Amino acid sequence: MKRPGKSLLLLLMLLVALVSGINLTIGSSDVSAITTLKIILYSLAGKIGEIAGTGTWITHTWEEKYDSVILLYRLPRVLLGILVGAALATAGCSMQGLLKNPMADPYIIGMSAGASLGAAIAIILQVPVQILSFGVAALSILVVYNISRIGEKVPTETLLLAGVAVGFFLSAITTFLLFVADAHNLKLIIYWMMGSLATSTWFEVQITFAMVAIGILMLYRQSWNLNVMLLGEEQAHCMGVDIENVKKHTLVFSSLVTAAAVSVSGVIGFVGLIIPHIMRILVGPDHRILLPASTLTGAIFLVLSDSIVKIIGTENPIPVGVITAFFGVPFFIYLLRKRREGISA
Repeated sequence: MKRPGKSLLLLLMLLVALVSGINLTIGSSDVSAITTLKIILYSLAGKIGEIAGTGTWITHTWEEKYDSVILLYRLPRVLLGILVGAALATAGCSMQGLLKNPMADPYIIGMSAGASLGAAIAIILQVPVQILSFGVAALSILVVYNISRIGEKVPTETLLLAGVAVGFFLSAITTFLLFVADAHNLKLIIYWMMGSLATSTWFEVQITFAMVAIGILMLYRQSWNLNVMLLGEEQAHCMGVDIENVKKHTLVFSSLVTAAAVSVSGVIGFVGLIIPHIMRILVGPDHRILLPASTLTGAIFLVLSDSIVKIIGTENPIPVGVITAFFGVPFFIYLLRKRREGISA
C-alpha cells in the first residue's frame, strides 16, 4: 500500500494554520477570527509599509486594546507553542530512529532533569530562567556523552544507562532544592516543571526560533542515514555511513532543540513520544517524510493542547503539560499493550 507523502505534509501545514487561528480567538477577551486576521495583517502591512515607504493599505476599525491582546499576548504564545511542539516531536523522532527504541523520547538521556535543575536554581536566585535552564540542560548532555564515550565510540546501551544515572542524580539535587525553597519559589518551580506557554514573549519566540530552526534542519540532513541505520550498524557501515558521526550529530541537535524548547516552556511530556509513533503508523519508517510529518504534527498537538488550557480558563492556568499527559498516558499504555501482543505473537 502506498504511503501518503507530500499530500499529507501539505494537509498538516494547513492544520497548523487552522489550529493556530482557532487558538488566537480563544481567551478572556472576545476577539473574532476576522478581527484577529485583520490585526495581524494590519501589523504586517505596517511593517512592510515602513520598509517600502508606502504606508499601510488596511483601515484600523477595531478597538485599540485588541491590538495588544493579539500581538503582545496571544500571537507569541501560539508561535512558541508551534516551535516547542515541533522541536519535541522532531527530537523524539530522531532519538527513536537513532536508538531503534520505540519508547525513546527527547528526555531519555537526562535532558529534562538538567533543565529542571537549571530552572530551580534560576527561580531561587531570581535570575533569568531560560538562560540557566538551557545551560544546565546542555551541560547535562555533555556529561552524559563523555561518560558514555569509549574511545571514539558511544555505545547506545552505555549512553542510555549514563543518561538514567545522571538524570536521577540531577533530579535528587532538584528535589533537595524543592525541600529548602520557600512557599513562593516552591510553587513557581513546580509550575515550571509541569510545562506552560502562558508567559510567552516575543523575545522567547525569537531566541527559540533561531535554535530550533537550525537544529531541525540539521536533523533533517540525517534522514537518509537514520533510514540506513534501521538495518543495523554493520549494514549501515557497509553502505558507507559514518555511524559515530551520525550519532554525534543526532544527539547534539536533538539536545539543542529539546533544551531550547524546555528552557522556555518547562517540561512538557509525551509530545516527543506519541507523535512520532502516530506518524510512523501513517507514513511509515522513512525519515525523509517521517521527520517533517512529526514536526508539523507536534506543533498541531501542542497548540491544540494549549487551546484546551485556554478554554478551561481557570484563574490559575492549568499547565499544558497536564493536558498532554491526559492524551499521552492512555496512548502510551496502548503502545505497551500492542508491543506486548506483538512479542507474544
